[in-house]
Amino acid sequence: MNSKDILKVVVEAADRKKAEDIIALDVHKISYVADYFVIMQADSERQVKAIADTIEENAEKNGIVIKQVEGKNSGTWILIDLSDVIVHVFKTETRRFYNLEKLWSEAPLADVTEWVTD
Repeated sequence: MNSKDILKVVVEAADRKKAEDIIALDVHKISYVADYFVIMQADSERQVKAIADTIEENAEKNGIVIKQVEGKNSGTWILIDLSDVIVHVFKTETRRFYNLEKLWSEAPLADVTEWVTD
């Protein structure tokens, strides 16, 4: 599975759990860490955890190796490392505070609209 396929699995899983404002930054030209950073949010810690759980479950179902998961105890920022795709599931105010989009502003947005329902 290539990084775009992994991105699709992540975005579709997050969308099914009603993650808000899902974006994907194409960082492959500016970082050796990954090809994509996926950033999303939810208004409650419970929903943040549910989104992260669903992403993990769908990754496993699709044979995607989960290298590491951080932040599950807090529920305000959960990071899921899927090698070429790094997923950030934030509680809304935590996302605003850290503003990763600004930190990685050199990275273009990847189009994920076809995998997100309105």
